[in-house]
Amino acid sequence: MRDLLIVFMGTPDFAVGVLKKLLDEEKNIVGVITAPDRPAGRGRKLKPSAVKEFALSKNLPVLQPTNLKDDVFLSELKKLKANLQIVVAFRMLPKVVWSLPEYGTFNLHASLLPQYRGAAPINWAVINQEPKTGVTTFFIDEKIDTGAIILKEEVAISEKETAGTLHDKLMDMGSELVVKTVSKIEADNAVPVPQIKDITVKDAPKLTSDNTRINWNDTVECIDAFIRGLSPYPVAWSMLENGGETLKAKIYSVTKEVASHSEKPGTISTDKKSMKVATKNGYIYIKVIQLPGKRKMDIASLLNGFSFAKDAKLV
Repeated sequence: MRDLLIVFMGTPDFAVGVLKKLLDEEKNIVGVITAPDRPAGRGRKLKPSAVKEFALSKNLPVLQPTNLKDDVFLSELKKLKANLQIVVAFRMLPKVVWSLPEYGTFNLHASLLPQYRGAAPINWAVINQEPKTGVTTFFIDEKIDTGAIILKEEVAISEKETAGTLHDKLMDMGSELVVKTVSKIEADNAVPVPQIKDITVKDAPKLTSDNTRINWNDTVECIDAFIRGLSPYPVAWSMLENGGETLKAKIYSVTKEVASHSEKPGTISTDKKSMKVATKNGYIYIKVIQLPGKRKMDIASLLNGFSFAKDAKLV
């Protein structure tokens, strides 16, 4: 049985759940690497990452390098004398870092690799209406998410799944998978398998303002999945043309209706309690929305104090 000394690398909430599970299982975490504090909120005050806050609450040593090749950082990392590194939602590591420990560096990725390599696998699996996804542990190599696979576990994606609900499922599942992976490395019986190369692979690129805008010319099924796949973060959006005003609307929750009609996609219809938007093959009913300068609210609350022009539309 190997005596493991582990350095954990991660930044967001997703990684916190995994780190907590490792500590609950009494794995020996000798240090934590996370992103530098970032300006946040209206005051732009520096805010620590979720992983840093949790690590400090457990009295774990924390390093926050801006440059992973920096000599000072590498010296501090070596002083921790880790023989295994675990990466969860961090950033691409240079070889000088991932090749450092005796037993390697493995990553937890929130997809069934080789599918959905990249920054946003949870979101894109929902957006693309996949029937299932999962979590994978693999040893890191020179490229992004291409290393030999240690373990995988899959989960079904429900018809009403959001990125948020799937995130929580995969965080719990991923935490368990990381512990299983550590146990295999501890027992020296991990058997990594190279990823299949000769298949069509779907990517999971970073989410931007450009690729999170709703296309009302699409089908109700695709728009519904798109909005769910971006909720609660970073949120799908559209421009609202209302009279002579144009506003950016963030749309958090909808329901769909397949129906034949002759309305132009993006056309808005409202009554006292509901709002529907015409699409290629039906209607999207807006349930939760946020307009500039307003809080996120259900549509009935918005309609109580906001007027839509007769020719209002989403574009």
